[in-house]
Amino acid sequence: MRTEASRSSSLEVFSKVPQVTLAFWIVKILATTVGETGGDALSMTLKLGYLVSTLIFLGFFVLTLTAQVVSKRFHPLFYWAVVVATTTVGTTTSDYLDRTLGLGYIKSSIMLFCMVLAVLAAWHFTTGKIEFERITTRREETFYWVTILVSNTLGTALGDFVASDTGLGFEKGALVFGALIAIVAALHYWTNIADSVLFWSAYVLTRPLGATLGDTLTKPREDGGLNLGRITTSVVIAVAMVVMVAWTWRRDRRGQEPLLAD
Repeated sequence: MRTEASRSSSLEVFSKVPQVTLAFWIVKILATTVGETGGDALSMTLKLGYLVSTLIFLGFFVLTLTAQVVSKRFHPLFYWAVVVATTTVGTTTSDYLDRTLGLGYIKSSIMLFCMVLAVLAAWHFTTGKIEFERITTRREETFYWVTILVSNTLGTALGDFVASDTGLGFEKGALVFGALIAIVAALHYWTNIADSVLFWSAYVLTRPLGATLGDTLTKPREDGGLNLGRITTSVVIAVAMVVMVAWTWRRDRRGQEPLLAD
């Protein structure tokens, strides 16, 4: 028989994962976009290079993940800080694999895609299911964040492949990934495909969408971008993201007040 303590523990872990709503996806796209511009700002604008930038962002990822894991309940600041950390370290890691090691966008995309599938398969084999909203154990939380880290690294390589190797450019590349996300949304409403499959499909696709949007904003005009500046763009998007997270958190808190009063 489960004790009150065990039930309470399950609820606390579950409360650390936000509900997947339209606001969730908006914030996720903002996070992936700032991850692209922020990662490029450190590695390119500040000229620290891909390896040094990856190590810096990896340290940021460890710090934010630690805060998220030890937290006893959902805290939007901790949660979204980890997501941003995975996008920044994913950006510089992918660029290091593609450019410094010379793997290229196709090889690295295939390799990282296989890694995502391997993590999801291990998750399902270990726990018997793949979740995205009801995370009730530390093991599931570990798989959750590993999947996010690898998928955000994959998204950078995939975005660069579509924008560069296919010749579509950043703007058309963003339209391609936006259309794919719309298809996934349609499948959610009009088919019986498992929600976990559709969620992680959309989650992977939002990363290259953010990558191509970020490059559209910051790349030089001769390369098809708007040349807005990586640091300034990163700050503006980060502020928009914080405002969106704060508004969502405040809205959800107000929605819970009558229940708490009862």
